[in-house]
Amino acid sequence: MNKFFLVKSCFRGKFFSVLNTNTYKKMKLLTKDIANKATKQYSQGTDLEQNVVAKFFDPSGSWTWYLMNIDPNDPDYAWGIVDGFAVEMGSFSISELESVTLPFGLGIERDIHFEPKPAKEIMASLS
Repeated sequence: MNKFFLVKSCFRGKFFSVLNTNTYKKMKLLTKDIANKATKQYSQGTDLEQNVVAKFFDPSGSWTWYLMNIDPNDPDYAWGIVDGFAVEMGSFSISELESVTLPFGLGIERDIHFEPKPAKEIMASLS
């Protein structure tokens, strides 16, 4: 099956290729390095002195999840800052983020250029 298909644009009747949503491979959110850093910070709980180690975002919307720590006994249980309808701290499920299917077959993505920074700095910039 071809990965791309042609769509006729409403703009000047031109054809262009569009990614077939059935073949889009979603991004792996947790690398080993990120998982190790987040697990080591688990004992710090909600302390804003710890670093945010990863940033996940909805490429078709405005939601963003900033990962602070992960439970070593349950690697699906993550804690961090969530910027959605409001900015708040709370838990989120890595597997739920990975299972989301957005328009055009996209999924939640990890900001590959994000550098760890103090959670209090991120919280202050979002408030």
